[in-house]
Amino acid sequence: MSDLFIIQLGQDMMFNALLISLPILGVGLAVGLLISMFQTATQINEQTLTIVPKLLVVGMTILFLTPWLIERMVDITMRMMNLIPEVARNF
Repeated sequence: MSDLFIIQLGQDMMFNALLISLPILGVGLAVGLLISMFQTATQINEQTLTIVPKLLVVGMTILFLTPWLIERMVDITMRMMNLIPEVARNF
């Protein structure tokens, strides 16, 4: 097992973690920004006004993206399972 293989595997895992979390975090960021602009414009400083809509929108995003998320994670798992013989051979 070479150093290049380990680095490549780590890069692949980091990329997949970013790819899986990016839509959910992006939606949460966008909703938070919109609510913050609304709060600034109206000078309302209510904490539940930021938390509840973000929870609802992020939850809906997760529900909407669940098939894609599961497909992506199954693909990652299958690629890792296929690498087991190669790792065992080189270990």
